[in-house]
Amino acid sequence: MEFVEYPDREMLALMLADKLTGQLGQHLRTNDRSSLCVPGGTTPSPVFDNLSGNDLDWGRVTVFLGDERWVNGDHKRSNSRLLRRHLLKDKAAAADYVDLYTGDPTPEDAIEVLGQRIEPHLPITVVVLGMGTDMHTASLFPGAPGLEQALAPDAPPLMAIRAEGADEPRVTLTARLLRNAIHTHVLIMGPEKREALERARKADPVDAPIRAFLDDATVHWAE
Repeated sequence: MEFVEYPDREMLALMLADKLTGQLGQHLRTNDRSSLCVPGGTTPSPVFDNLSGNDLDWGRVTVFLGDERWVNGDHKRSNSRLLRRHLLKDKAAAADYVDLYTGDPTPEDAIEVLGQRIEPHLPITVVVLGMGTDMHTASLFPGAPGLEQALAPDAPPLMAIRAEGADEPRVTLTARLLRNAIHTHVLIMGPEKREALERARKADPVDAPIRAFLDDATVHWAE
């Protein structure tokens, strides 16, 4: 694990956006397409705002979330809504977007078709993961039913998650897909998240799912 501390959140947002742009662009020099998997929530929004304006052959980039709440894309808690507002704009509006919400009654109904949509974009070129103070990442929550399966090497590409810590049913990419990314970044802010990261480094992934990704990750942190 590489840990990078920034003097402030503004510098983190700028430098991480440039890092992601560079890695995607480097991949495109020898490949037809690249893929970017990103977290939901408000923490990465400043990174996305910077990234959206960076020069990149966005028409050859596919973007998708690591997880999504099972709500309509216009819902205030939709991760897609935040992504459209902060990333899929300006130059990045040319990117291809794979929406994890299909409109099916339940996420379980959509797992097969979502797996088919994501498969052509594997392995993920660049994945950015967030982390909660409970050490969850994507929608891999400690204690969630099915977590051990979602962490397993033979897990399906995506799973539906119904966790006590999640207000809505969710769909999430499993550890198998996320862990096989070419470049892995973890984005955290504030002292509580840093303390949680230190706890996670000593924990089992079943208790701290972010632990499953730390060995090969670059962690970006600012106060």
